[in-house]
Amino acid sequence: MPTEIFDAEEFVKLSEVALACRVKRLKDLVKLKLRTPSMLYTIKLQAPQAEEALKRIKCEIQEV
Repeated sequence: MPTEIFDAEEFVKLSEVALACRVKRLKDLVKLKLRTPSMLYTIKLQAPQAEEALKRIKCEIQEV
């Protein structure tokens, strides 16, 4: 089961050990899914906050 994260700083920190980050753009939200070797983490952000977080993520980014 995926685990939802509510803190963008924690999400960026988890990206250091992640394999990939998938980005799903919805109408007014952006859902980021972070795949680590053992777990899937998700976060829902507004578009401007998501773009800022994507600049700091340290793994491969895949648009879905």
